[in-house]
Amino acid sequence: MFQHFFHELRSAKIPVTLKEYLSLLEAMDKGAIGNDVTDFYYLARTALVKDEKHLDKFDRVFGHVFKGLEAVDTGMDAAQFPEDWLKKLSEKFLTDEEKKMIESMGGWDKLMQTLKERMAEQKKRHEGGSKMIGTAGTSPYGAHGYNPEGVRIGQNESRHQRAVKVWDKREYKNLDDSVEIGTRNIKVALRRLRKWARDGAQDELDLDGTIRKSAREGYIDIVMRPERRNAVKILMFLDIGGSMDPHIRACEELFSAARSEFKNLEFFYFHNCIYEGVWKDNRRRNVNKLSTWDVLHRYPADYKVIIVGDAAMSPYEITYPGGSVEHWNEEPGAVWLERITQIYPNLIWLNPTHPSGWEYSGSTSLIREIVGMNRMFPLTVKGIEEATRELGR
Repeated sequence: MFQHFFHELRSAKIPVTLKEYLSLLEAMDKGAIGNDVTDFYYLARTALVKDEKHLDKFDRVFGHVFKGLEAVDTGMDAAQFPEDWLKKLSEKFLTDEEKKMIESMGGWDKLMQTLKERMAEQKKRHEGGSKMIGTAGTSPYGAHGYNPEGVRIGQNESRHQRAVKVWDKREYKNLDDSVEIGTRNIKVALRRLRKWARDGAQDELDLDGTIRKSAREGYIDIVMRPERRNAVKILMFLDIGGSMDPHIRACEELFSAARSEFKNLEFFYFHNCIYEGVWKDNRRRNVNKLSTWDVLHRYPADYKVIIVGDAAMSPYEITYPGGSVEHWNEEPGAVWLERITQIYPNLIWLNPTHPSGWEYSGSTSLIREIVGMNRMFPLTVKGIEEATRELGR
């Protein structure tokens, strides 16, 4: 099995050496860990992965090869409820007609106030109900059920993408900037933003200048000139996790192309909407968040801003304090989007979803009103071409 694991890692283009593989076997032979699969996961990851950008590929290979073993605990903390209350015993799948019959709570304030009351009231686990915090029901609070507007508690993944708040720690992966397949056309589209300038970092031969000066001086006199560079400065904000998961490949292609085309590129991650904090590394986003204010003060108004996201979220996340699906935000997302729009006159939003659905999404319509109706473009080659024309004005 371990040899198969080694070959699968190599097949996934993870640069694992035979020496590292033998070091892992030696550590296991000497009893560095017991029989716990979590310990083996962390030991193998430490021994075999030397670059953070390969961690996502490692996790996929590990899950594929050892899929019959107990699931690996990666540190996700559930909400503070007894574990047996949230244990998934069954899932309730409803028909479209049944879903239409379920009423929402009628607003953000009502939803959160009711959650507070039921947390104080509840004394035991509930399953299949429509009121208390539990599983497999139609209550607005809990896991593995359905409600058009609720708080998800104790569920490891989204099934309906309808929660307005998630009471769990979630892990996101950094985008891989080494992706090459499919990036060529994106690079060509991005080159519309090129603004050439000379940079003395690396000189190149000026053949015409050398000929002219040599003829004038009467002897060969080599003339060098600074290498040209793209002087455009890009500030990129990338939505990650949740409903963006199906669009990871397209975002990686864009990210890889942008890293290749622009020397002056700065990027930051956010989830759903930009609030008071953004981050550079998704695995450390809970401990290494950067102040959005600091970012806006650090990069001047001559930066061109590209925001990438599907704009799909609860409208509360844009319009209400505390509306963020993951944390309590002191100011609504709309306030931060307005600040960014006011500071950076050259701004566009790339959306990986099809434009035909934008007008039916309340959150997408709100964001288009804030950043400008003509500033959102589809994340396609044609959309990027139109976006670069807008940025180049």
